[in-house]
Amino acid sequence: MKRQIFAPEHDAFRATVRAFLAREVLPYYEQWEKDGIVSREAWRAAGKQGLLGLAVPEEYGGGGTSDFRYSAVLAEEFTRAGTPGLALGLHNDIIGPYLTSLTTDEQKRRWLPGFCDGSLITAIAMTEPGAGSDLQGIRTRAEDRGDHWLLNGSKTFISNGILADLVIVVAKTTPEGGARGLSLLAVERGTEGFERGRNLDKIGQKAQDTAELFFHDVRVPKENLLGERDGAFVHLMTNLAQERLSIAVSAIAAAEHLLEITTAYVKEREAFGRPLATKQHIRFEVAEMATECAVTRTFLDRCIEDHSIGQLDAVHASMAKWWATELQKRVADRCLQLHGGYGYMSEHAVAKAFTDGRIQTIYGGTTEIMKEIIGRSLLG
Repeated sequence: MKRQIFAPEHDAFRATVRAFLAREVLPYYEQWEKDGIVSREAWRAAGKQGLLGLAVPEEYGGGGTSDFRYSAVLAEEFTRAGTPGLALGLHNDIIGPYLTSLTTDEQKRRWLPGFCDGSLITAIAMTEPGAGSDLQGIRTRAEDRGDHWLLNGSKTFISNGILADLVIVVAKTTPEGGARGLSLLAVERGTEGFERGRNLDKIGQKAQDTAELFFHDVRVPKENLLGERDGAFVHLMTNLAQERLSIAVSAIAAAEHLLEITTAYVKEREAFGRPLATKQHIRFEVAEMATECAVTRTFLDRCIEDHSIGQLDAVHASMAKWWATELQKRVADRCLQLHGGYGYMSEHAVAKAFTDGRIQTIYGGTTEIMKEIIGRSLLG
């Protein structure tokens, strides 16, 4: 079915993104995977190309558009290229809203120009060794010391953790407040007591630096508080819908691309003197995946449209996230199986998609958490 959500300007932007990937990313990506990190030059190139800060006001160097369809194009093309390591979606769609909606004018002037030109790379630090989706389990704390916060604790599984120049840290500022006693503090590179641990060795997304972060008596200036004191829970819940939609968009794009690759492969690969595509079982496998992708795509495009006009709610974002990522996982497994031994080879696109995509049902809120959110909305 022909997609109806994009206008000519979105198609032109897609061509720009593809050209950027071909010129600035794909020639270097294999080396980045070996290094476990992308180059800072790639971030600056993305800024120069206008791929950073799409929703940031133009006065700070951004794109000045709230149209999420541009972010969707970016996510789709990076997914199809198999290049999750350059985490523009994390920077733009997950962290960007905190820096545009919660910041003071002074904070905007301090951070947003670098955010948009690629000289200031960002991360958000929620997850801890003992706390994942449950915000009440966060133990990192920040004590009010008058003119500053004194931050202590640790975080793990932080994407962009090595490269990040600005880290938004979720910390407990009112110990007895539970999830309602958390605040967002912006910690800048070079702050005394802020240390980075290992660049974690993952099974996929090898080029994307993922780190442990440690905070020991870190003095965070009062002017680095984002939003309201003890307001992190509301701030996080407000922005999680976009984060989950972003993940879902990349998930359906991955599933569709895997199906394309596999459809071409079974037409060429022979078994017992005939192409695999002539076997009924193979045709049924492809038919099932194609149908599931088509139905999911229709729902996701509706979610993209709704979000672009500010009408996507947390429940439908959760539906999109759990359904699309679980579909991606199923399709990756089935497509790998249809490739046989070749699918198990690391250099093959299907194998890379299998390992790169496995995290999708986990980060941004696990599938189980998504179902809980949906169930609560229906059953109270």
